Amino acid sequence: MRIPTLRGLIDRRVLVNFRVDPEVLSRVCPSPFRPQIVNGYGVAGICLIRLKQIRPKRLPSFVGITSENAAHRIAVQWDADGVAQTGVYIPRRDTSSFMTAFAGGRIFPGVHHRAQFDVHETDHEYRITMASKDGAVHAAVDGQTTDEWPDTSVFTTVASCSQFFEAGFLGYSPASSPATFDGLELQTRNWHVQPLSLRNVQSSFFDNRDAFPEGSITFDNALLMRGIEHEWRSRTSLCGDC
Repeated sequence: MRIPTLRGLIDRRVLVNFRVDPEVLSRVCPSPFRPQIVNGYGVAGICLIRLKQIRPKRLPSFVGITSENAAHRIAVQWDADGVAQTGVYIPRRDTSSFMTAFAGGRIFPGVHHRAQFDVHETDHEYRITMASKDGAVHAAVDGQTTDEWPDTSVFTTVASCSQFFEAGFLGYSPASSPATFDGLELQTRNWHVQPLSLRNVQSSFFDNRDAFPEGSITFDNALLMRGIEHEWRSRTSLCGDC
């Protein structure tokens, strides 16, 4: 699926990250994806992102749309022409935007589901909840900015964590066709992250003990991004079982 390059602003992006038993995570990843390993663990998480001024690249910002969005993500690898590639597999996308949900999987890469978002935030405090309208998933985070980095993280520093996620700019999510995954590339102009300290995190997707048995998944870290200029570019779809 090909779309014109889209431009906009990441007004706020919260990345909540978990370290996961690689064998468990591999059962969640469909072909051709496999977990990307960091210090013996797979990495997965939730992205809660508010986008503003989203519009085709050549149009002025005032015609762009604003939306709250959630993506459940898994850091993955796959092979292309015998060479290992890295990025993220996104099993579920949710959005507050009717337009994005309608276009997703049709004229915009990846199926998007409608969801209700409740957001309370200041420059330092962030409380965000999401509940999909189909009742399939919900998520919640409550935290504040910090200068501290958790000693238990699989990433030794916030800089190494930032570099890992910046390199995962190519994401694939289920398309409307079975076993097909639409590709979307994120290009940023001023990448910068700040640690978040969370008081609470919930995810019906990652809290599902049938998929993630007790002890197989642990909160690792959380990051905040603000005011990031960016572009979305579609990439060639992948076929899992073709």
